[in-house]
Amino acid sequence: MADAKIRLYVDHPLGQGQTVPLDRDQAHYLFGVMRRGKGDAVLLFNGRDGEWRAQVEEVSKRAGLLRVEEHTAPQRMPPDLWLLFAPIKKARTDFIVEKAAEMGAARILPVQTHFTNSERIRQDRLQAHAVEAAEQCGGTFVPQVGDLQKLDEVLADWPEGRKLMFCDEALAGAAQTLAGAGGDSWAILIGPEGGFSEAERERLSALPFAHPVSLGPRILRADTAAVAAMTVWQMTLGDWA
Repeated sequence: MADAKIRLYVDHPLGQGQTVPLDRDQAHYLFGVMRRGKGDAVLLFNGRDGEWRAQVEEVSKRAGLLRVEEHTAPQRMPPDLWLLFAPIKKARTDFIVEKAAEMGAARILPVQTHFTNSERIRQDRLQAHAVEAAEQCGGTFVPQVGDLQKLDEVLADWPEGRKLMFCDEALAGAAQTLAGAGGDSWAILIGPEGGFSEAERERLSALPFAHPVSLGPRILRADTAAVAAMTVWQMTLGDWA
């Protein structure tokens, strides 16, 4: 029996004795790529019931069946943190989604700003990247990746009580600003490669729930800025503090 080193996200209830069917992609990965077979162990999570150890009961090229055996880890929910970002080049957008999932974002929202280069995204592909990141980093929660929306529309329908960390290279003092603002429900907004327009900067600065901050004296690439911003927030207000 192979050790349970492989983790799979499944959209299925998990509990001792339950059987879990595999779809075609999962069966191909588990049996074709990873060469697992009947009797081998796999770790499963669904974002609700924690992590469970399961055993392979049925194997085929297009499907499979696992039986849940043992609860191995509790459900760990992330902080109530959203990441809003303007999509950039494909590989770097993938990187942002993967790192956001690894670093504890509860929701990931691509937004279209005045200077956003991409007018469309593949939401299903980005969601798959979030799933893969959670599988690899040991997480038990997968953030939802939204479809691309205009930033103006997102701000117009902003939920009451949620604060916004608006990353503006013209300012300073991120940690001090966040610590002074407090609160549990937050979102981080990262701009596009060309930065925010002056009109966007003025609107964001005027919003009562927005807190403009700087990520340091150097202008960061959008994918680097996303990681830096989440690090600052997690260390100041999140579950790293």
